[in-house]
Amino acid sequence: MVSTAMSAAACESSDDGETGPEPYDGPPIPWAYEPFPAVVDPIDNPSSDAKVGLGRLLFYDPILSRDKLTACATCHSEQWGMSDGLVVSVGVDGEGPTGPGRTGPNMTTRNAQTIWNAAFRSEFFWDGRAKSLEAQALEPLKAEPELDLDPSDAATRIREIPEYVEMFDEAFPGEAQPIVPENIAKALAAFERTLVSSRAPYDRYVAGDEGALSDEQIQGMELFAEAGCAGCHVPPLFESNEYAMRVESSDDGRMAVTGEPADANAFRVPTLRNLRETGPFFHDGRVVDLNDAVWLEADVAASHGEGRVLTWDEVDLVALFLRKALMDRSKEPDRPDEVPSGLPVPEDGLRIPR
Repeated sequence: MVSTAMSAAACESSDDGETGPEPYDGPPIPWAYEPFPAVVDPIDNPSSDAKVGLGRLLFYDPILSRDKLTACATCHSEQWGMSDGLVVSVGVDGEGPTGPGRTGPNMTTRNAQTIWNAAFRSEFFWDGRAKSLEAQALEPLKAEPELDLDPSDAATRIREIPEYVEMFDEAFPGEAQPIVPENIAKALAAFERTLVSSRAPYDRYVAGDEGALSDEQIQGMELFAEAGCAGCHVPPLFESNEYAMRVESSDDGRMAVTGEPADANAFRVPTLRNLRETGPFFHDGRVVDLNDAVWLEADVAASHGEGRVLTWDEVDLVALFLRKALMDRSKEPDRPDEVPSGLPVPEDGLRIPR
């Protein structure tokens, strides 16, 4: 199977004298080349080492939960692809470490999305109800099945911890009282913007390293395009701010936000980067095996005229491309041994590397 490289626009002068992007001259790819984007901080939340460091500790600190045992990392752990390995998440009052086997009375209704490359999204949650990382950051605190703590109460707790007082002063200099919910959200968002996955074998391949992908992975990439997958999971991020209905569900999905019947059961297209670590799949975690997820996606896409049906041998090749070519954990966060609250950092369950 031979693919034809599709290049970005050639370098040329525009009417205002600016030059466009350089033409793509890497190995063949079955879609138009786009360079990996740069992280852009919001004007009202510029990043700093102090802010990122603060956000990292808050992310792992159970001080942000009602039970003082559950943290953001409970549902978004680096050991589980910045997700949790569960069909749906178990929040406060849960028992057991993060990962399969964790149980509890408070369960979410949707699968925990990975936060890899969240920096590049403009809509968050499966239904897109939040429009920024900052807007998203406090929603888990407000949700009873998740952290179940009023953000104002979280701020009150944090003000009693001297180390956090110093860190907030450094991260938000000049503010009379920096420990407020808005700044908790800004610190968490600043940390989450550092979780960038951009050094996968696919990235090395398009940068000119033809040996970065095996022949089978290249076949899988071509089949990924033939099946219509790249129409929604758009390279190089392999996601988009589109919403699609792939499985029937009692969950209204995007319609709960827009009120539009056409959006019923439609959910945001998730990233496929680091997909090997982020199952189960779909908004309700209904599919555990990646090959089964690929088959289902391709079958639905073909029924909509967006691609073609794949054989199981072809499904294997696409799954291989996803498992191997899009994996990059080089900017995985370091889990702190301890946090300023002195509370125990949530533990992870045993994971056998694949």
